[in-house]
This record gives sequence, C-alpha cells and structure tokens, in this order.
Amino acid sequence: MSAMPKSVSSPSYNTACYSVHAPVDPSVMPRVLEVFTRRGLIPSVWHSTLCGADSEEIQIDVQLADVEPRMAELVAQALRQLVCVGCVMTSEKRRSAAA
Repeated sequence: MSAMPKSVSSPSYNTACYSVHAPVDPSVMPRVLEVFTRRGLIPSVWHSTLCGADSEEIQIDVQLADVEPRMAELVAQALRQLVCVGCVMTSEKRRSAAA
C-alpha cells in the first residue's frame, strides 16, 4: 500500500513545549489543563513531577503537537496568568525535513 499524500490545504506546524512550575497544590493540574480545554486543545504529552528538597513544587511538562504559532503564544500567555503558577518556560520542537 502506498502512503496517502498530505493535503495541500493543511499546513503542518511545530510542537509547542511548556514547562510550568508552581507550588504544590491539588488545584494546579486542573487549572493548567483548563487552559488547553477552553481552546479545544488536547496536549500530546503531559508529564508532572514533584520537585524540590521537600517536594514543595510541581513541574508540569506539556507538549502540544501541530499548533499554530499564534495559538502556542496565546496558551503560554494564559498559563503565565494563572494565579497558582510561578514560572512558565516555552520551547518549540521543529519538524525535521523529509529525507
């Protein structure tokens, strides 16, 4: 079987990566997830870790595949506005060119 050609009308975008740091609180994860769900977005990767000497901080790493750059920036801005969040770092995973 041959692979289906990609539609010309749908451009592919890079993956937006977010690292959210906040004090440990049960409300942090649902608040962070709500930023995505309000926009109809489903993260492709979600990983959380308790950090610090006494596990006093939570780090949530989220990836959002194939997202438009403007939407990626809006999500980052919304995450930074959450009261519970101390820091949001962003990066981008670029798609590699076809060989």
